[in-house]
Amino acid sequence: MDKRAFLKQLSLLGVGTSLSLMEGLAKNFDAVSHITPVELASNENFWESIRKGYLLNKDYINLENGYYCMMPQESFNDYLENVRTVNFLASRYMRTVQPDNQNTARQQLADLAGCSFDEVVITRNTTESLDLVIAGRDWKKGDEAIFAEQDYGAMMDMFRLMEERHGIVSKVVSIPNHPKNDKEIVELYANQITHKTKMLMVSHVVNITGQVLPVKKICDMAHKKGVEVMVDGAHAFAHLDFKIPDLNCDYYGTSLHKWLSVPLGAGLLYVKKDKIKNLWPLFAETALPRDDIDRLNHRGTTPVHVELAIPKAIDIYKMIGGERKEKRLKYLKEYWTAKVKSIPGIIINTPFEPQRSCAIANVGIKDMHSKEMANTLFEVYNIWVVAIDRPGVHGCRITPNVFTSTDELDIFVKALTEMAG
Repeated sequence: MDKRAFLKQLSLLGVGTSLSLMEGLAKNFDAVSHITPVELASNENFWESIRKGYLLNKDYINLENGYYCMMPQESFNDYLENVRTVNFLASRYMRTVQPDNQNTARQQLADLAGCSFDEVVITRNTTESLDLVIAGRDWKKGDEAIFAEQDYGAMMDMFRLMEERHGIVSKVVSIPNHPKNDKEIVELYANQITHKTKMLMVSHVVNITGQVLPVKKICDMAHKKGVEVMVDGAHAFAHLDFKIPDLNCDYYGTSLHKWLSVPLGAGLLYVKKDKIKNLWPLFAETALPRDDIDRLNHRGTTPVHVELAIPKAIDIYKMIGGERKEKRLKYLKEYWTAKVKSIPGIIINTPFEPQRSCAIANVGIKDMHSKEMANTLFEVYNIWVVAIDRPGVHGCRITPNVFTSTDELDIFVKALTEMAG
């Protein structure tokens, strides 16, 4: 059987699933095509139609979507069919069309990110993506790396491992929760750079506060000083409307199970083409030239049913639209923060300026520990959040998604008001 016939057989087995949600989205967007993304952001009737595509737990309000954004039901059903198909065809699937399907998903990811196919590989998550870069660099004793104490712990741990293994020097900055301007943030990193600095890591969106950093300005500054920049994009990809090359970074890693709503177990690594040859792979791959990014991605047998789910997630994201999604998420964050920021005892750990955050914000209550706050929200008010207790940030991270309603946020606002009182 040739590949064309085999692909047809796959579709009959269920890899091609119902287009009900996609068709519904198309009709909904046709009806509001004359409305701008900013105007549409506050149209609760429209977003209720998006909400209906998700199976939500009625026992609590989920405001912790930053860790893992659940799949809409159409994506979930598609994923289950992929599992059944791979299990049914087993090695025959793996030895025939699996590489083609993986490359299709990879190409669609590259297109979504604005990159070329040979600059992107599919990983398992942001940690794997960025640790491949940190561990893959040819470090020398005394080389310096700069990052922030608000960055994600796994990457900071990898830099510290490089300290033990290669004798590099880690230089740590602290990002203010309410910066005066972009210049303050850029200079924070610039002031730490010396002739020994080789790499700077910066979060596109700070995971504990939701602050959006001026990444391109930081990259431009660092490159003028001969320093590479690696961007932690775990909370930015398919959340903010952007293309990776616009940032002018050297490396970018993200998790697809967050804002793209791919099943757990998929991430993305971008390496600028001329930087690939400078990295050592974690697992040996000697058959490929040094400038082939696949050399960095030798993983053995992978859970291919996860990768098969990527195209469906991209289709749904593109149907909603990057700009429309970003404007809705920003609207939801501003909706609740505007109602509580002036309440005595409420502490907002996220900048108020619209360009400095999107969906994610962090809120604390004076004299209440973050864990107590999170426990009270869940046990008393049936609201699920995550407690954050990090340098300069003590509170709960609040992360709505496209299915979150303003009615739910009103309940959250009422809870905060009572707790602060």
